[in-house]
Amino acid sequence: MKVPAPAPVRPTAGRAQRRAAAAYIVPFYLLFTLVMIAPLGYAVWSSLFKEESSGLGFGGTESVFVGLGNYADALADPALRAAFGHVAGYVALYIPLMTCAALLLALLLDSAAARAKRLFQLALFLPYTVPTVIAAIIWVYLYSPSLSPVMDWFGALGVGVDFFSASMALPSVVNIVTWHYVGYNMVILYAALQAIPRETLEAATMDGAGAIRTALQIKVPHIRSALVLSLLFTCVGAIQLFNEPYMLTTQSEAVNRDWSPVMFVHKAAFVDHRPGLASAAAILIALLAGVLSYAVTKLGNRWKAA
Repeated sequence: MKVPAPAPVRPTAGRAQRRAAAAYIVPFYLLFTLVMIAPLGYAVWSSLFKEESSGLGFGGTESVFVGLGNYADALADPALRAAFGHVAGYVALYIPLMTCAALLLALLLDSAAARAKRLFQLALFLPYTVPTVIAAIIWVYLYSPSLSPVMDWFGALGVGVDFFSASMALPSVVNIVTWHYVGYNMVILYAALQAIPRETLEAATMDGAGAIRTALQIKVPHIRSALVLSLLFTCVGAIQLFNEPYMLTTQSEAVNRDWSPVMFVHKAAFVDHRPGLASAAAILIALLAGVLSYAVTKLGNRWKAA
């Protein structure tokens, strides 16, 4: 029996597919260029120039090419180094606290004994729907001794806490961010837990594994990818810390206007009017975020392969 030859593909069909693909792809690349590539290129260009006043300071300003001078000034600035130190302490305190809290909540919701799971998911996720500025304002109110009912409760118990002091500034910021983002990370981990095959969990139960052993030895290893993703988002977000400490500057003398690296950029650009220094610091922050993301991804891949 003679097998019929396949029908030739018409060139017009291939062109139509390419046009359809371009219709979906081109808008993305246009938006990506406008909101990512162009601003990044402008920041790099701006970081190579410095604004200097002409004459005795009574004339206008002019842009002078300084090359890598702004980068040298940014790296030598003690305020920026202190800002990176604050973020390092913030990361050391926030990431373990947030990851453990989100993982514990996700495991509790995934347990067989949990009731009203949808209600608790919504309740835990609701803080993430609050804008970060509003969340910071709410917590500044709760931290204020003359306004907060929480501080009145602490006073009734004989506990004196000044959340605006130098020793409590970092924990105060960590508390605000944890309250805001723990529900978001919990949802990521809970979704990964729901994808674990039920047969695997039933087999562990039949082998005599209890709830805690099942959680630590079965569930957690199965959601390594989600944990790495959550950790990656958390690290990148830590570098971009701005709203929470910025709101604390209204009440705390320990939190200044350049407490975090992004706050340093904001102050350099809009308070000190040094756009070249601000651009150089922003590029350094972006490079650090890229290196940190790469390191977290590599370590996460090794952990997932283990």
